[in-house]
Amino acid sequence: MCGFLLRRTRDPHLAEDLAQETFVKATRALLGWRGENPAAWLLAIARNLLIDHVRRTRRELSLPDSGELGVPPLHVAALDVRDALDRLPEQHRKLLTLVYLEGFSLVEVAAMTGRKHATIKTAVWRARAAFADSYGGVR
Repeated sequence: MCGFLLRRTRDPHLAEDLAQETFVKATRALLGWRGENPAAWLLAIARNLLIDHVRRTRRELSLPDSGELGVPPLHVAALDVRDALDRLPEQHRKLLTLVYLEGFSLVEVAAMTGRKHATIKTAVWRARAAFADSYGGVR
């Protein structure tokens, strides 16, 4: 969990603080735990705390006076990727989203799903192959 928070924040002190807060919240909510996978439960709490932290610390930036906002143009390739992901089966889309978009490691995904690391590794490999086939059909 600390590794997940460190990869997301890139700040070891903040990651440690959020990990500590995660365990405090988990301890307080222990009576509400329904017996699901404990690693997945802790990672979900950590993710929610990270989202809350980002929301609390978000600062508004003033817009430049000129008409140019510096927004990068939307690339067609990004739309093609999203389209290819949408055509995948739910299981493949969920795995690829957890690993590549949300930044979870294979070990963390295995803990969240209650499956073995080797099983997740194979499933991600198959999901990538399905994505490659789907993405190849877009172009």
